[in-house]
Formats: sequence, structure tokens, C-alpha cells
Amino acid sequence: MNRFVKKVLLSISVLGVLAGCSSEEDTVIMAPLPVVDSEFSPATEWSSSIGSGIGQFFSKLSPAYAYDKLFVASRDGVVKAYDPESGNTLWQVDLEEDDSARLSGGIATAYQKLYIGSENGEVIALDVETGEVVWRAEVNGEVLAKPVADANLIMVHTSQGLLVALEQSNGEERWAISTDVPNLTLRGDSAPAAISGGVFWGTANGRLAAAIVERGQLIWQQPVGTPKGATEIDRLVDVDASPIILGGTLYTIGFNGQLIAIDLRSGNPIWKRNYSSATDMATDSRTLYLITDNDHIVAVDARSGTELWENKLLENRLLTAPVIVDGFVVVGDSLGYLHWLDRETGYFVSQQMTNESGLSVGPTMVPGGYIIVNRDGEIKKLTIK
Repeated sequence: MNRFVKKVLLSISVLGVLAGCSSEEDTVIMAPLPVVDSEFSPATEWSSSIGSGIGQFFSKLSPAYAYDKLFVASRDGVVKAYDPESGNTLWQVDLEEDDSARLSGGIATAYQKLYIGSENGEVIALDVETGEVVWRAEVNGEVLAKPVADANLIMVHTSQGLLVALEQSNGEERWAISTDVPNLTLRGDSAPAAISGGVFWGTANGRLAAAIVERGQLIWQQPVGTPKGATEIDRLVDVDASPIILGGTLYTIGFNGQLIAIDLRSGNPIWKRNYSSATDMATDSRTLYLITDNDHIVAVDARSGTELWENKLLENRLLTAPVIVDGFVVVGDSLGYLHWLDRETGYFVSQQMTNESGLSVGPTMVPGGYIIVNRDGEIKKLTIK
């Protein structure tokens, strides 16, 4: 059994699926912590906390910096706006009503509002200046991925295979596009990307889909992975990574699929490479940085698809999506370590322990530094001295 699949399934408590297929060969062995002679040690500018964080639940609930504010949310419904310079709380709201808010998809910002989705099948819009709830809208399925804004619409991708467009002003549904969802999928969904009147997202059935934003019209689907194998686990082909758009080219990657460059206008592939991942990529406009399904970090030339380097020393440490910070590739791991790599070589240049609760998302850039949010809700602004 693929080690990444086993880790994902265990993380969402579906042990029954594994009961008939576990063996000694399936054991996931986490790579030991690499010994790194750190070239620098970040300094803490300020610290705070946000509710109970996300705990050990699956969540990619990332902070957002916009409108000169830092927005942070916890799974149980606490949302705060901070002054990123001082760390002072500007406002705070609690979105929990009768049941746990179970916030999971976000945070996105646009139109003087911030947007957060929930596992309860709800999208919530808040005023960026006051935190006041502007509207709440119900959608079919969990919202695990960050919404995207375009053409006065807020588009969310749900666990039921729906891409739903909501009016940014009041949350009313404008249109919805449905794609097939297999019986068994990975936990997570692709956050949409929008540009020039088009919206693009990965699907659970192994495709990259494109639609016209204004009309909600599906215009093409490009296969990224093809189901293969005898079992449903072997046949997982989710495209959960958010697409990256550079000029007229879109890049996406699928689990048990490929890293693929696609011409935006035609939807035709430019090149394909055999990598498997369900994690978002990062780019510096000339290189793609990705995390494979066994937590290898790989750099690929965006124009040709040529592999530039691969770092295997963090295998099975459940890495966050990579982030570019001060010219370095940065990833966090499930034990709370932050790892810094040279963009040109893939060699480690620094390493820090942030918090033993672990990291589910990488750093968020703000003026004068970057923000780390650990699973237990601890927030830190750090800067490289």
C-alpha cells in the first residue's frame, strides 16, 4: 500500500478500510530529524493564540494578510484580526453557534470581506474592519479548500464535487458545476484559481477542470491521473493541489498522477512529468517546488519540466506545502520543525523547532517577517536577524 495513502487514511480515522490490507511492509517510517548547522535563527517579534487551533483534525486553515491586517481563525470558530506590526488584536469574533463551527476552508480576502468555509457545509463572509458577519450561505458538502474571488463572485469547491459561485455581496448562489466523486477519495479538495474570466480547479476523479466565471460554463477537463490497480486505494487519483498560473501556462499535480503544464487557452498539455502529490506547490516564477506523496521535496524547471534537485531527507514527516520566505524554500513538519532549504541546491540552511503540537500549514508572509500558526493555536511573528 502506498505509504502516503495510509498516512492520510489514518489521519481521518478510517482504520476499517485498512484492516484487510495492513502488513509489516506497510509500516510508515518517519525519517530522523536531519542534523543541520543553522546559518540563522529567527527572532520572535510577538506571539498570541487563536482558540484551540485546529488540534489534530485535518485542516489547511491558513492565515491571510490583506488590508494591512493579519486574519487568523481556529477550527472552533474564533476569528481574529491583528496588527501585524505590533501583534495587537484589532477585533475578535466567535462564529460558533449551536454546534462547533468546524472552520476548515480559508481564509480568503476580497471586496472588503474575508471568507471562510466549514465542514458544516457553510461559507461565512466577515467585514474586514469590524469582524461583523455580513452573510452566511449553505452549500452542498464540506468546504475544506480556500475560496477564490473573481467577477464579484466567491467560488468554493466542496467535498461533493461541486464548484459553487456565490454573490460576494449577499452569498446568493449564482451557479454550480458538478464533477464526479469516486467512492473513496483523499481527505481534501483543490482550491480554485481564477484569472482572465476563467476558473480552474482539480477534481477527485483525476482531472483539471476549467470554466467561464461569468456563466458557470464548463469549457474543458484535462486528465491528470488515470485510475489503475485492483483496489480502491490503488485507484485514488485526486487532484487536491491548487493550480499555479504563470503567464499563459497552468501547472497542477495529482495523486497517483502527474505534474503537468497546461496551455490555458486550449487546455492542451505542454509537458508532463511523473510525480505524485496531494499538496499545494510553490513557485518563484521560474521554478516549481513540490512535495511528493512520500514527502520528498523536488524543484522542477517551470519551462521544461526538468528536475533540478530532490531532497529526500524529510521522508514521511508529513510536510506542509512549501513556501518561499526571504529567498528560501520553507516547509514545516508534523512534529513542529521548520526546515529552510536553498532554492538552487535543495540543501538545508536552517532548522527550528516551533511548537511540539506540529504544523499543518507553512508560514504566511507579512511586512517585516512571517507568521507561524501551530496546531494548538499558538501564533508567532518571526523575522530573520
